[in-house]
Amino acid sequence: MSQLTEQQAVAEFRCLVQSQEISAPGDLDVIWAALSPVGIDEVIGDWRGGELPSGHALDGQLAKVGWHGKWLRGRYDVAPMVCRDADGELYSNLDVGKGAASLWMVEFRGELTASMVYDGQPVIDHFKRVDDATLMGVMNGSTSLVRDHHFYFFLTRE
Repeated sequence: MSQLTEQQAVAEFRCLVQSQEISAPGDLDVIWAALSPVGIDEVIGDWRGGELPSGHALDGQLAKVGWHGKWLRGRYDVAPMVCRDADGELYSNLDVGKGAASLWMVEFRGELTASMVYDGQPVIDHFKRVDDATLMGVMNGSTSLVRDHHFYFFLTRE
């Protein structure tokens, strides 16, 4: 996939979300590069999550823990791993997320964008705008699980 306009990237993104086909990480990088960064105020809210399969080791793993999404309720009020329990109730799974998180503006690939920094592990989720109700995310960090092959996901505002 070559360079895309933002409009083309949004169209490609929507196709991938709908199809859930495995994408080459490089293709997801091209989509990411064409999207606009977001500020912290733009990401505040409750979000339902989904993955963009890329052959990453985490593909399919979040469903196994009942991952629903993220609660980004304030700069220092962030639940990175909101899951459903056996009764279908939502809760912040602090064990899987290794604690809570906070929101910061972080430079990633030369752009400053809203990012979620985990408190208990060396992981940062960077966000970019697809539209007013949808974000694309890239999980980044110093562990080999996310450093050498990023995990891609999306969030839809609830």
